[in-house]
Amino acid sequence: MVPAPASPSTARAINDRLALRLLQDQGPLTAAQLKTLTGLSRPSVADLVERLAAAGIIEVVGESGVQQRGPNARLYGIGARRAFLAAIDVRTDSATAVVTDLLGRPLTRTSLPVDAPETAVAELRQAACEVGAAELHTVTVGAPGLASPVTGELRDTSGLPAWHRELVATLQRDLSARILVENETNLAAVAEQRRGVARNLDSFVLLWLGTGVSAAVVLDGRLRKGASGGAGEIGFLPVPGTSGLPSATDCGGGFQALAGREAVASLVAEHGFVGPVEEAVAGAVGETFLEVLAERLALGAAAVVAVLDPGCVVLGGEFGLAGGPALAARVAACLSTLTPVLTEVRATTLGGDAVLEGARLSGRDAAREALLGEG
Repeated sequence: MVPAPASPSTARAINDRLALRLLQDQGPLTAAQLKTLTGLSRPSVADLVERLAAAGIIEVVGESGVQQRGPNARLYGIGARRAFLAAIDVRTDSATAVVTDLLGRPLTRTSLPVDAPETAVAELRQAACEVGAAELHTVTVGAPGLASPVTGELRDTSGLPAWHRELVATLQRDLSARILVENETNLAAVAEQRRGVARNLDSFVLLWLGTGVSAAVVLDGRLRKGASGGAGEIGFLPVPGTSGLPSATDCGGGFQALAGREAVASLVAEHGFVGPVEEAVAGAVGETFLEVLAERLALGAAAVVAVLDPGCVVLGGEFGLAGGPALAARVAACLSTLTPVLTEVRATTLGGDAVLEGARLSGRDAAREALLGEG
C-alpha cells in the first residue's frame, strides 16, 4: 500500500523543523543557503522564512559577505530572545537552575533552596528577570525517581525527600511556563548522545554512578523510558553480594547496595583511604580497590547487556567521570568474563553537569516545537 502524501500543513511543519535544525547546527544562513541545504524550491524557502519570521522564531541577524547586497544577502538566525527557558537539576540535597535563551545558550546559573519550594520558584523568577526574561516559556526539571511518560508526575521509589515533588507542584502552580519533568539519568543520556561520548552511537546504556545508581536506555537512536517511565531503575536490580533483596520501596538490597555512594565510601574505607570518594575512584587508593569496584559495576552492567545488547555501556555521573578510561577498561575486562555479548565500555566526559545539559537541550527542542505550533 502506497502511503498517502503529506498534507500541506504537515509538509510545512517538516520543512520548518528542518530549517531550524540547520540554523541551530550551522548558525545564520541566507535564504539561498537554506534552499541548497534543504533541497526546497525558492518559493517554498521564501514562504518558510516569512512564516518563521512572522512568528518571531527567526530574524535577520546580519548580511553575508558577498558583494551583492539586499534581500538575497540577509542572514537569518534563530530569534534567541523569542523565548526564555530554564533547566533545573534536582538532587537529593540540592537544586541547580540555568536560565537560557531559545538557542539554549546559558545566561545565568543559580542554586535554589531545597527546603522552601515557594522561595525556590521566586529565586528562579528573579534569575530570569535579571537576564531580561519577563516570563519563562519552558522549564525542564531533571530529578531522581520515576517520571510518568504520560502525566509527568514524579513518583518516589526510594525514599526521596518530599520537597522534590513539592518543588515540581509549586513550579506548575506558580509559573505560567510549560513544566517538563524527566528522570535525571534519561536527561544525562540525552546529553551523552548529543554532546558526549555516545555521539556516534545509535544504541547504548548510560550507567549513572553517583549518590544513587540508575541507568538510561537508548536503542536505535531513541531514548526508551518503559511503560511507566521505570526503564533503567537498576538500583533495584537483585545481584549477588548484597545482604538481601530489594523491595518496591527500598533498593537497599539491590545493585544500589554495591555501587551507590555509601557502598563505594565503605569500600574506600576498607582500603584505608580517608580522602574524598571521587579521589579514590580516580585511582588514589590503588589497583586492588579499582578492581573490586570494577567487578561490582560489571555485575549490574552484565544484567543490562544480557537483556538489551546495547553494544556500549557509558559510565556516567561523578564516579564515571572520576574513574575515567582506567575504570572503564577494568569494567570492560570484567564484563567480558560475565557475558558473551560484545560490549564496549566508555567513560563520560560530562560528569555531573550532564543532567543540566540534557535538560537544556530537551527544553530547547520542546520549546521550539511548541512555538512552531503556536505560530
